[in-house]
Amino acid sequence: MPDVIEKVPYLDLTKEFSELEKEWFQLVRTTGAQGSFILGPNVKAFETEVANYIGSKYAVSVANGTDALMLSLRGLGIGPGDEVITSPYTFFATSESINMVGATPVFADILPGTFVIDPESIRQKISKKTKAIMPVHLFGYPANMAELKKIANENNLKIIEDCAQAFGASNGKHRVGSQGDTGCFSFYPTKVLGCYGDGGIITTSNKELVEHLHKLRNHGAVKPFVHDEIGTNSRLDEVQAALLRIKLKRIDQAINNRNKVAANYSKQLQDVLTAVPVGPGNGIHAYNLYTVRAENRDALRQHLTDNNVGTSLCYPQPLHLQPVYSELGYQTGDLPVSEATCDDALSLPVYPDMPKQYVNHVCNLIIDFYK
Repeated sequence: MPDVIEKVPYLDLTKEFSELEKEWFQLVRTTGAQGSFILGPNVKAFETEVANYIGSKYAVSVANGTDALMLSLRGLGIGPGDEVITSPYTFFATSESINMVGATPVFADILPGTFVIDPESIRQKISKKTKAIMPVHLFGYPANMAELKKIANENNLKIIEDCAQAFGASNGKHRVGSQGDTGCFSFYPTKVLGCYGDGGIITTSNKELVEHLHKLRNHGAVKPFVHDEIGTNSRLDEVQAALLRIKLKRIDQAINNRNKVAANYSKQLQDVLTAVPVGPGNGIHAYNLYTVRAENRDALRQHLTDNNVGTSLCYPQPLHLQPVYSELGYQTGDLPVSEATCDDALSLPVYPDMPKQYVNHVCNLIIDFYK
């Protein structure tokens, strides 16, 4: 590694691809020779392997993470007239999935230190129309599922876990996706466990729900050419499943490497920035993103950009203030922690193979900025 670092990309998956290329291409050739491309043996095996890893009884693969959320809601009978409480500090797909089934998203505030939903704020939002809670394990940090399950049990609510950014994260012995009615994962290439296209999966321990999800992902078909409800086309293909099976075998090491990168960042930046991310105590942070809170965030980001360091603003506007939700009547100041976080949060480069020299370089630039 040269002493002068000219560029630090926000994400670089090239080394990972080179390490997996030979093994994956062999599986692609095998898949082609078998002539099985949709819902074939790799998909079935991957579903079993994910269920075993997460700690659920079943897993149902789908086309993407958004479909995982939407089909979970449909499978649980949530639709028009219902309300689902979720976080305003997340990617739009979370709330969008609620609208896609005809329900209404209700936004609760987040906790300042972890970016995940605040259980006490959820309690304040529950109404007679509330049917479910959709917590987001954001950036790889697991939400407080013990407290959320208590709230759900007290109010007869379903829990749909949005695990898109948190594959492998855990609260104690429980991995995310194993404690709600469903866990919804995305395999978009930038995720902790990502494929080379789109993909998703739903985890659950409800056998009846699994049977319903199998129908919903395949046009509502009970058997070929016979349909007893309107479903959709949401299936994971064999080639992506083959890749994901390879990567799943290495996922714990990848998460461990992400944690090493994050620990290096936090050690150097904890006295410089407003806040650096923390782990969940006895659990595991998956560090899909390493997101800090920084004074004079926009100027800092420009400073890093000027020095060829990639960053991202995740997320610059909370969902409750998005134009599409103006009719819901939220005002600036309604969810103050989320709004403040949008103003000062900045995501720094993090990926399993990120060289230590890159982390040190980014830290030196940030420290110099605040001198």
